[in-house]
Amino acid sequence: MLFNILTATTTATNTNSFLSMLPSIGIILVLVVAFYFLLIRPQRKREKQETEMRSSLTVGDEITTTGGIVGRILSVSDDTVVIGTSGDCTKLRIVKGSIARVDKKVGEPAADQAEKK
Repeated sequence: MLFNILTATTTATNTNSFLSMLPSIGIILVLVVAFYFLLIRPQRKREKQETEMRSSLTVGDEITTTGGIVGRILSVSDDTVVIGTSGDCTKLRIVKGSIARVDKKVGEPAADQAEKK
C-alpha cells in the first residue's frame, strides 16, 4: 500500500514537472526557428548567389577581387581565372573563390554610361 501511494505521488509530480517545462521548450523552439530565418537562411542564399556568379564568369567580364584588384577576365578554367589588370595587360592567375563581384558583364553597358544618358 505504501508503494502505491509513492508511485501515485511520483506520477503526478512527473506530469506537473513536464507541464511546467512546456513553456520553456516552446521558447527554445521559437528561438531556433528565429535563428534559422534570421541567420542561416540568408547566409545560404548569399552563398548560392556567389556560387552562381562565379560559375557564370565569361571572358571579357570586369571583376574585382576580395583583395581589391580590378581587372578584365582573359581566360576561365574550372577553378582559376586569368585576368588582365592594366593597359600593358599584366596577367594574374587567381582562384575563382577570391572574386568579390562582377563590375561589368560582357555586352552590358557600363553603369557610368547609362547614368550619363
